[in-house]
Amino acid sequence: MLEQIPLPNFEQAVLPHLDAAYNLARWLTRNEHDAEDIVQEAYLRAFRFFAGFRGGDARAWLLKIVRNTCYTWLHANRPLQEATEFDEDLFPPDAPAPTPEEIVLHNDRGTLLRKALEKLPSNFREVLILRELEGMSYREIANITGMPAGTVMSSLSRARGRLRQVLTGSTNGDRAPSSRGMMDANA
Repeated sequence: MLEQIPLPNFEQAVLPHLDAAYNLARWLTRNEHDAEDIVQEAYLRAFRFFAGFRGGDARAWLLKIVRNTCYTWLHANRPLQEATEFDEDLFPPDAPAPTPEEIVLHNDRGTLLRKALEKLPSNFREVLILRELEGMSYREIANITGMPAGTVMSSLSRARGRLRQVLTGSTNGDRAPSSRGMMDANA
């Protein structure tokens, strides 16, 4: 006879991942209070459907519920937020570039990284948070987001590139002129 492995109860399986759930919701909504509400709703959904959980990775299962709850909430409460991605290259900021002294004063790495992450589109922010902050594998991210693993990898690459652009743009002020632009200026 085959022995059945007992499944964990809800508290054992899901509650240890409360911080990860909040972290994902916070980054997707960009708001602490909305994230708290979404995590509460996601945990209610997880509790309601826990009987259908067949074991496996409870963290990935829960984060998929949190992600879906976030996007449902965002669609209902902020329908225009994701309508068009703002292209900062087409519309540069009106404020003058900061002075070197101002850059030094505002160069707190944690704050700088948080602000840079918040500037990313949600699809890039999502895969970066799941991979870099939550330490999830490509396969887990694919299960959570519903993307193929190859798409997860390419999305991560693009997200890292965009994050790099945002970070270097915010520390260097304007982008450095291209070598062609410098050659034209010297002519």
